[in-house]
Amino acid sequence: MIMEQRLTAEERLTLKTGAFGAVFLVANADPGMLALFRESFAASGAMADSSGVVKEALTSGPLPKLPRDSALEIESVVLPALGRAVEILREKSPQDVAGYREVVLSAAERVANAHRGVAPAEAAVIERIRGALDQPA
Repeated sequence: MIMEQRLTAEERLTLKTGAFGAVFLVANADPGMLALFRESFAASGAMADSSGVVKEALTSGPLPKLPRDSALEIESVVLPALGRAVEILREKSPQDVAGYREVVLSAAERVANAHRGVAPAEAAVIERIRGALDQPA
């Protein structure tokens, strides 16, 4: 049996920054106000489907503070946070790595599909998110 270690507040925020940031990146790839509302609702469904330490990290504590200036700046925070989140889970709760990856990708894909299907810009962002989550140990 694998012993799950508690995540620190900072580690939970890293998981949350990666997950919420991924959703934000996809939503920003094909902007629109009404779409943003539908997209955030779609993403919340994926987050609610999580379990264990992933659910705890995504549903507790403060919202992450993301840069608002440019997509590049947001990506420079979010993609490393995703990679770091996977490292944290590998170290402290290895059984939750696949679940985190699945929740983030599911939320990103739900956001992309929430408004007239997946636009090419959204698909490109999802590929970068997938790449950040797939970094080898």
